[in-house]
Amino acid sequence: MFLFQKMGSGFGADRKRYYFSLGLKDTASPLIATGIWGFVTGIAMMKSSLGENFAALMTLMVYAGSAQLTSLPLINSQSPLWLIFVAGMIVNVRFIIFSAALQPFFRHLAWYKRLVLGYVTTDMSFVLFMSRCGKEKRRAQSHHLWYFLGLIIPNWVVWQTCSFIGIFAGRLVPESWGIEYAAILALLALLVPLIKTRPFLVCLLVSGVVAWVGQLLPLRMGLGAAVVAGLIAGVVAEQLQHKRET
Repeated sequence: MFLFQKMGSGFGADRKRYYFSLGLKDTASPLIATGIWGFVTGIAMMKSSLGENFAALMTLMVYAGSAQLTSLPLINSQSPLWLIFVAGMIVNVRFIIFSAALQPFFRHLAWYKRLVLGYVTTDMSFVLFMSRCGKEKRRAQSHHLWYFLGLIIPNWVVWQTCSFIGIFAGRLVPESWGIEYAAILALLALLVPLIKTRPFLVCLLVSGVVAWVGQLLPLRMGLGAAVVAGLIAGVVAEQLQHKRET
């Protein structure tokens, strides 16, 4: 990431290198699901009315699988541009919450660097980062940045690579293979091991129920409602658990 300082040499560089490597290690397993999901998204864009070139441009500029998949039916039906943007924003409303949670860790960075971090932030990188660093009392430390870079850089590379493969070579995959189900199974395989605490389980159950109930809402508003409801339920469950422990 050319916008950020180089590691340099000495003890400080060793510390940065350690946390960057730690991020690479933590994100290694999720990269399998990221690659499959990117490949499936690439195939979906290739089959839409976008065409290969615009699909490639979209995956580079948007870098948000849920928003990309949500916008495709609207693009195919030639819906108004404002409606496509609104649908994408509704699906990605969770990133406003993610950004608010990450702000204390990166508030010391220049605005354009924070803008880059916001672009490359993903659901899994947020979960992994908060799981390891979320409870630290000292914020805005250099190791936070390098650990986060270790999480997000490989995700971006794998997603873009697999998306491009899906866009330009996806037509070679028979539809009978049902590869979209492989993406769902891969995401579930990553999600289940993360269920280690009661608040996380409550968050998952509430968001799942709300998403199921709201699946008939337009513009996939049920997904946005599920994210908000799950986060609120998780925070409340964590506070109740903390009160019981104290």
